[in-house]
Amino acid sequence: MKRRRRHLKLKITITVIVALLVLIVVLFLRNVTDVIISVSEATIRSVTTVAVNDAIYYTLNDNVRYEDLITIKYDEEGNVSTITTDSLKINRIARDTAYLSQENLTAMSAEGIEVPLGAFTGIEAVAGFGPTVQIEIIPIPNVECRFVSKFEEAGINQTKHSLYLEIVSDISIIMPQRTSNLASTIEVLVCESIINGKIPDVYLQSGLTGGALVPAR
Repeated sequence: MKRRRRHLKLKITITVIVALLVLIVVLFLRNVTDVIISVSEATIRSVTTVAVNDAIYYTLNDNVRYEDLITIKYDEEGNVSTITTDSLKINRIARDTAYLSQENLTAMSAEGIEVPLGAFTGIEAVAGFGPTVQIEIIPIPNVECRFVSKFEEAGINQTKHSLYLEIVSDISIIMPQRTSNLASTIEVLVCESIINGKIPDVYLQSGLTGGALVPAR
């Protein structure tokens, strides 16, 4: 009887110890995964910024002027009668920027990302230390662009009209540990001008070019 009791206690003790070890390992791996995901997301955000900025530099290239995109007509009293946009040029810039951003993201992420060895400790404080380890990822970027028009009062019968290009990036990162989704929005000033004369409220409220997003194709 005593042997059976001892044997049973030993089994219970071993079972408890194994369960605790498994729990510790699971918690450790989950913590390590969270830290690696966090480091990877930070890297992808940085890559996204570079990819989008490169695309913007190529599509705009300092050659886009306010007059190329916006046409303003005045009435006999010197007030603004119509404000029209060149939708063909605007859509082309938005489409090209979205396409190039997506291509840049795919190319820059093809070789994977570098994660410091400290991230594998599961401790955020040392996640940025140590030599780097290459981790393969499968990025699935989806980039959309649109022009955003903003009006600000600049003086008596003067309005500053600014035209921004808004780039929305939605990226799914498939890694061995987990799939993560990232979203970021970058807004870049394309051009601006001071408009003299009173502007009808219909233009101030419409946003002019704040239409549907133009996705990459």
